[in-house]
Amino acid sequence: MSKTSLDRIDSALVAALQNNARMSNKELAAHVHLAPSSCHGRVRRLIDEGVLRGFHAEVDPEALGIGIQALLFLRMGKHSRETVRDFQLHIKGLREVLEVIHLAGAMDFVVRVAVPDASALRDLVVDAFAAREEVAHIETSLIFGHERSSVLPNFVTE
Repeated sequence: MSKTSLDRIDSALVAALQNNARMSNKELAAHVHLAPSSCHGRVRRLIDEGVLRGFHAEVDPEALGIGIQALLFLRMGKHSRETVRDFQLHIKGLREVLEVIHLAGAMDFVVRVAVPDASALRDLVVDAFAAREEVAHIETSLIFGHERSSVLPNFVTE
C-alpha cells in the first residue's frame, strides 16, 4: 500500500495517465488545470513515492510469436518461506512467465505464461514446473481471450 495520500489533483493525474500514458506534460497539465512545472513536479513525486510504477505499451502477442497464453494453477507440497521464495525466484526468471499471483486457498499460485505453441507449453509445464519437487499439483487452462482494464478503480477517500 502506498504511503502517499492522494488529493483530488493527484487522483486526476493518475486517472489521466492510466487512460493515456503518452500524454505530454503540457497536455496533462491542461487536463488537470495546473501549470506545467507544477504538473511535472507532482508526476515526479508520484513516481518517486511508488504510486506510478511504470509506463507500458500494449503489444500484440502474435507480433512477438506468441500463439498460446495459459494459466497454470499450482499447489505446493511444501510451504516454508524459503521454499516459496526460491520457487518465486525460479518462475520469475522464466521468460515465458508474464504474471505470478501468490494465493491463499486451494491453489498456491496462478502463473500466466505465453508460448509459441502447444509443444512449447507442454515442455514448459513439464520441465520448468512439474519437475520441481516443491510442486505437488498443476492444472493448466488455455486462455482464449484476454481483456485487461488499464484503469484501476480509485477507492481513496478525499
